[in-house]
Amino acid sequence: MKGGESVADFEIVFRENQAFIYRYLLKLCQNKELAEELTQETFFRAYINLSSVRNEGKIAGWLCQIAKNSYYAWYNSQKKVSSFEEDYDPPDPYNIEEVFLEKEVTDKALQCLHRLEEPYKEVFMLSVFGQIPLKEISRLFGKSESWARVTFYRAKQKLMEEMR
Repeated sequence: MKGGESVADFEIVFRENQAFIYRYLLKLCQNKELAEELTQETFFRAYINLSSVRNEGKIAGWLCQIAKNSYYAWYNSQKKVSSFEEDYDPPDPYNIEEVFLEKEVTDKALQCLHRLEEPYKEVFMLSVFGQIPLKEISRLFGKSESWARVTFYRAKQKLMEEMR
């Protein structure tokens, strides 16, 4: 989309991708309200930067990148504010040790994921959180399907090493 995009063009992009971006963010943050807010933020940023789209066929990947960056911005701002989420509602309040252990492992996994270098981080997040098939990921990157498989495998290996 270049130059004279109309609001109608953007509405089509929104309708076709809104549910996908919401699910991607929901997998990433595990919070419905936050996923809704970040989805709105993603499409706001996309609307502002619509003229920067170089390849209309890769708009879903472009939106995922914006969504991921929106999540990282939120995550980093929260990390600075507090290391303990006050609104965290434990699933079993009688087993607080288990809740803290689960949260600690999740936080460690997210920290390790954020330290992964590209393209490993992107391929892993698109596959796991976005539930995008590796074949589609290979198309988004303009690479072969075997490249996507190998990259995903290496990303898992690096994450497992880092978690140890």
